[in-house]
Amino acid sequence: MKDKVLILHGWGGSDYPHWQSWLAGEIAKDYGQIVFPLLDNSHFPSKNRWVKQVKEILTDFKPDTVICHSMANTLWLHLCEEGEISAVKRLLMVSPPRLDLKLDTIKTFFPAPIPKKLFAKEVLMVTSTNDPYLTQDEALALQQALEVPMKRIENGGHINAESGYGEWPWVLEWVKNT
Repeated sequence: MKDKVLILHGWGGSDYPHWQSWLAGEIAKDYGQIVFPLLDNSHFPSKNRWVKQVKEILTDFKPDTVICHSMANTLWLHLCEEGEISAVKRLLMVSPPRLDLKLDTIKTFFPAPIPKKLFAKEVLMVTSTNDPYLTQDEALALQQALEVPMKRIENGGHINAESGYGEWPWVLEWVKNT
């Protein structure tokens, strides 16, 4: 695998057995270049701190592929809205939450913007038909607003360990098909 991969977790992190931690291990097993940081204060995050931290990672690591789960998608939208990042080859947006989510602990991230560009040559959004943080209608509206293709998983919940997504061979194949 030649691409440099950055995996960004959402609120609370993506500890094992989450598919993101599994994916990071699988990429590392193939001697792939992977960065899977624990973002600052993941259970009580600050948008400004996360933006600063990820900008530094993007500048230093220069990933080809970025994989976001949950609130990391919201973070990516904020980064794109600022427009101070370099474009990546591929962006995978898994389980983005609704743009106007109202939860006190993560309120600095919302409302989320719809940026003019996503700073990626290829984008795929992956949603679930029963995600508690994004209805099917909201997913369709977000897909149309961002003008990106979408893969919809039937009854995948929030596409995390709690909904059965530990090992996720599909995402590994997506990463390898560069």
